[in-house]
Amino acid sequence: MLESDHHSVSIEEHRLSFPGLNQKVYLNFGGQGSLPEAALEAIIDTYNYLQINGPFSLKANSWLGKRAVSLREDLAKELQVDPKTLTLTESVTAGCNIILWGINWQRGDRILLGDCEHPSIVAIVEEVARRFDLAIDFAPLKSTLNQGNPIEAINQKIQPNTRLIVISHILWNSGQLLPIGEIVELARSYPNRSIRILIDAAQSFGLLPLNLTELGIDFYAFTGHKWLCGPAGVGGLYISPEAFSSIRPTFLGWRGINEDDSNITLKNDGQRFEIGTSAYPQYEGLRATLAVHREWASRQERYRRICQLSTQLWQLLNDMPNIQCLSQQPPQTGLVCFQVNSRLSHIQIVAKLEERGCFLRTLKDPDCIRACVHYLTLPSELEILLTCLKEVIENQ
Repeated sequence: MLESDHHSVSIEEHRLSFPGLNQKVYLNFGGQGSLPEAALEAIIDTYNYLQINGPFSLKANSWLGKRAVSLREDLAKELQVDPKTLTLTESVTAGCNIILWGINWQRGDRILLGDCEHPSIVAIVEEVARRFDLAIDFAPLKSTLNQGNPIEAINQKIQPNTRLIVISHILWNSGQLLPIGEIVELARSYPNRSIRILIDAAQSFGLLPLNLTELGIDFYAFTGHKWLCGPAGVGGLYISPEAFSSIRPTFLGWRGINEDDSNITLKNDGQRFEIGTSAYPQYEGLRATLAVHREWASRQERYRRICQLSTQLWQLLNDMPNIQCLSQQPPQTGLVCFQVNSRLSHIQIVAKLEERGCFLRTLKDPDCIRACVHYLTLPSELEILLTCLKEVIENQ
């Protein structure tokens, strides 16, 4: 049973503001969340406001500037950081590109990645390494899901010229929650080296209650369209005050500079890495989404509910024959990955589940099915999923 919290409305009533959840079991929040009505209305209202007042006018531009400031402030509350440390981006990938191309690399420097990083991040690292003649090392984190120590796995791969560690807060292909605070302490324990840490927060922002100031992280790239259920195309990048001067902009635009009659200078905060015109109405959509979540429950309450529900699903799956969850322990996140012993491939199973109104996804490495359980998920939906899964397996 889920722990009961006192809310102004029930979870069933709260879900009504997310029309994309209607008449389906949606468990793909790790790919893209379901946009609330308030966000869609905010986006449309912003477009209308801009057309009526400009769209390019003193009034419209001033209003947009204030809205961008408000979004940074709202995101800063979620991350427990100073708004000036935030850069508004389009995605996690954009944030990682800013950092990876912005470091003053020297030939022979090394980048350490976990072996579970998303292919898009691996591709950036490989191209940066080729361009600047760097070396890449991989820490075997995949093998630490059920045994072993991820801290030790990373420590064994740190070299004298390791310059940057790139890892995910939550591994997208297993759901493993990495002890980021301890990894930061490990990097700082090498007194004669300046090892920075870049975190891919694709699966953690909007799922975990976060305090980046306490964690001591250098760089944290996140997006609003997954667990936070915001509009696609709005994300952010946190750069700690201590690490700010170590990154130079690869692209520049009017949003990142100060301009007067005599010269042009770079802004001295996160805006330095913002380039030019963006889909500003999406900013208002993300702000509206944040408000919807906060109105129903705190970050800690939402996370607790996610863990309770994902543990429930994990237990249900473990009780089924021919199914094995990747993790042997109850999940600490909303990602539940499992394998099915069947004549059907995982992609065939997922396709048949989708025909029955259950939305999950497959992963290639490891070959498995991933369910992303949100605080918006209902216990009854997990039962429906299990019923549909049994039908698919039995009717193969």
